[in-house]
Amino acid sequence: MASLSSQMNIVVEKTKNLIQLCEALQEENDLLKLEVQSLQVAFDTSSDKVNQLEQKVKALAVAKTLDHSNVDKEAINEKVLDTKRKISDFVREIDKCIGLLK
Repeated sequence: MASLSSQMNIVVEKTKNLIQLCEALQEENDLLKLEVQSLQVAFDTSSDKVNQLEQKVKALAVAKTLDHSNVDKEAINEKVLDTKRKISDFVREIDKCIGLLK
């Protein structure tokens, strides 16, 4: 019986050790879950910041395009004015020619 009793004590001791190890692992698991949640929040915040910065980059690109188009608009406006002057000159010459034909 002593042998059975000693074996039972060994089993009980190993069971206690396993329970302690299980509790320690459970605590570590809980800490790791908290760390994962913290990292997820940090990741989400970073993703939002990246999206905001990408939108700013797009807005700056559009603004830059508009600045360039303002330069282009000035050139186009000059060409339009020049074309209007030429048309006016042609109309005057046509009027002169019509006047000479009468």
